[in-house]
Amino acid sequence: MAIEIKAPAFPESIADGTVATWHKQVGESVKRDELIVDIETDKVVMEVLAEADGVITEIVAAEGATVLSGELLGKLDTQATASAAPAAEAAPQAAAATTAEPILSPAARKIAEENALNPASIQGTGKDGRVTKEDAVAAAAGKPAAAARPAAVAAEAPLFAAGDRTEKRVPMTRLRAKVAERLVEAQSTMAMLTTYNEVNMKPIMELRAKYKDLFEKTHNGTRLGFMSFFVKAATEALKRQPGVNASIDGKDVVYHGYQDIGVAVSSDRGLVVPVLRNAEFMSLAEIEATIREYGLKARDGKLTIEEMTGGTFTISNGGVFGSLLSSPIVNPPQTAILGMHKIQERPMAVNGEVVILPMMYLALSYDHRLIDGKEAVTFLVTMKDLLEDPARLLLDI
Repeated sequence: MAIEIKAPAFPESIADGTVATWHKQVGESVKRDELIVDIETDKVVMEVLAEADGVITEIVAAEGATVLSGELLGKLDTQATASAAPAAEAAPQAAAATTAEPILSPAARKIAEENALNPASIQGTGKDGRVTKEDAVAAAAGKPAAAARPAAVAAEAPLFAAGDRTEKRVPMTRLRAKVAERLVEAQSTMAMLTTYNEVNMKPIMELRAKYKDLFEKTHNGTRLGFMSFFVKAATEALKRQPGVNASIDGKDVVYHGYQDIGVAVSSDRGLVVPVLRNAEFMSLAEIEATIREYGLKARDGKLTIEEMTGGTFTISNGGVFGSLLSSPIVNPPQTAILGMHKIQERPMAVNGEVVILPMMYLALSYDHRLIDGKEAVTFLVTMKDLLEDPARLLLDI
């Protein structure tokens, strides 16, 4: 019996997708719920799983092809498995070789490739012996460092050899193309302006150093970072300056009575912005755990449409890459974005004395059509006051 392999149903905001990777080729057998093909859209990567056991008999849409929602991708024959059974009995060695090859999830396969692991050597704990991401991480952690070094060296190798005048042309991913389109749109349609301030990070760094071990132990391994403090400070500042949390819809201004904070995350496919829903009610531990989960999903291309839409304000941390100062671009229809930067020790005047302090520049880019300079500056000053005296976050003052 032949089963059609079709593209998934795309949300209304997505017109079409591109066939990114076929994980199975014609003639290869698949099991029910096994990953067959990835469809890349301008927002997420959607997985197409096998509806039943069988063999791939035809691939209609090759890698790189543009497909619509529900369009035919290929065909799967469910009878081919049964007809291959006698041959498997006649050739037990071949059957054993086939079944010995484990099934790896996309995340596990990536980790295995990065660490030069033999898939057959990884013990799978998932359904039907599937090798999960956790299995691959555990195998990589137990592998000698010397064996993993070639993969790391290869990852750091330059794209071209010294003196090489050749060129390499690759298509831009749909996500990166969409990000580029939105950034240009934002700059051409907004009256964008950026204001700056700086914050003394010493109080938060001392608080984090004092409680980070207890925090991690209490919250089941969740580490205490800086981003949770900035998210909490931002939610409080947004309550005091609701215009920074608003959006423009045509000639209307939409004020939001909630704080859905988008956190910009860099991935191999491009910049994505998953959203912390109702961040004003989240604890520091919940914020840190959710951001970490989003980071892992972004790396593996597992973020969903729902997780990346509907934010009212965005925070971008270029400091993790060493950025000292930058002007972030607003993510429409939002009207403001906060840019965090590198923490760097600088001489500062404190009570008439020069003191070396860990300082961070903050940048707030905003749409001047809605937000006045007073609101923007007041927002940043509120952020600065809360971060330099973290107790105010707990006391709500």
